[in-house]
Amino acid sequence: MSATAAERTLLVIAKEPAPGRVKTRLTPAFTPEQAALLARASLSDTLHAVLATPADRHVLVLAGAPGDWLPDGFDVRAQCDGSLDVRLAAAFAACAGPTLLIGMDTPQVTPALLAAGLDFAGCDARFGPAADGGFWALGLREPDAALLRGVPMSRPDTGALQRRRLVAAGLAVRDLPTLRDVDTADDAQAVAALAPDGRFAAAHAEMTGVRAW
Repeated sequence: MSATAAERTLLVIAKEPAPGRVKTRLTPAFTPEQAALLARASLSDTLHAVLATPADRHVLVLAGAPGDWLPDGFDVRAQCDGSLDVRLAAAFAACAGPTLLIGMDTPQVTPALLAAGLDFAGCDARFGPAADGGFWALGLREPDAALLRGVPMSRPDTGALQRRRLVAAGLAVRDLPTLRDVDTADDAQAVAALAPDGRFAAAHAEMTGVRAW
């Protein structure tokens, strides 16, 4: 199904949760297999929150192959080749109406937060900063791939640079709450405590014996 200007789209950009390919910074606290299971749980929580959020299209932009972790209700598109800024830009380029993009690293995200990210009343862009200096969400009333291409990614100032790009383009930006990404073992423990009823918290508790509730 192709996008039209009237459609509101929720995008999730993610990697297939395969050992050695995802959440490598969780090792050595977790084995590559455990890290992949945590990534799978994080992605699953994220996808279900997205599905529970009203939108015209729910799209997974995936590096790798879908698995039994993928719930019904998603259009699946393959990620293009290139650096992260190029891949994010391409995801937006395939959309025509109001669009919110998130990653797979914030399993504590809720439908209420996502709905706020798709609310462009009084603004042109929604920006969700991450605690590590990146960003967990980016929403554009009118998707424009040029707003992302060339922004340095995976740096402590990535979020500041991306937000500055939006403002420099003349967009009115409204911020979303700051969320913590799951990158390290400390992040995993903290995020599990923030969403103790989720799949991620359950997987983390099974591996560590530390219950988040």
